Amino acid sequence: FLGEGALLTAVICLLSLAGAVVLGMLVAIARTSQTAWIRRLAFAYVDVFRNIPFIVQLFFFYYGLPEIGIYIDAITTGVIALSIAGGAYASDAIRSGILAIDNGILEAAEVSGLSKRVTFTRIVLPVALRTSVRPLGSVLINMILTSSILSTITVNELTGQAKIVASDTFRPFEVYAVLLIVYAALTWLVSIGISRLHKRLNRDLASEAA
Repeated sequence: FLGEGALLTAVICLLSLAGAVVLGMLVAIARTSQTAWIRRLAFAYVDVFRNIPFIVQLFFFYYGLPEIGIYIDAITTGVIALSIAGGAYASDAIRSGILAIDNGILEAAEVSGLSKRVTFTRIVLPVALRTSVRPLGSVLINMILTSSILSTITVNELTGQAKIVASDTFRPFEVYAVLLIVYAALTWLVSIGISRLHKRLNRDLASEAA
């Protein structure tokens, strides 16, 4: 029963991570824009969603939007809320990767006659994403932990399922002890996977530095 909740947690978090990365890329590009109002708008988005408790954001989407005629099911609401909140943190990671690009690479691309758009999409962004794997992994781990709050809007992910089991069996100690172990195992496995992915993607950079 808890396995079903863990599977739903994994699906929600992976979908949310995809949304957060796409949104994070757009915001990171906006934050490095030469247009002042675009930069200000991007910084405002990051400040707002990093400084409002996630549960308040979640309740706004799930309970607030229906008041103006916008109805979204609980799971979709959870994915959207996690994507938007995660996008604020993902933008920091991707922006740092963009700013860390060696100027020599940009100069070489300019000398080769590549346009700024091609340089950014074919060189800057792929390298930035590759070097941002670790911080984006931290965003995923944070999503796994934060997803437990989705149980407050009737999403039966891992924590939601645990609540049902605890109420049915009247054995909350055992149930929540298992829940502690499962969350620790999930985050540990993700951390190991992200570390190996980072090493694999950046192997050539590490060899060049050596």
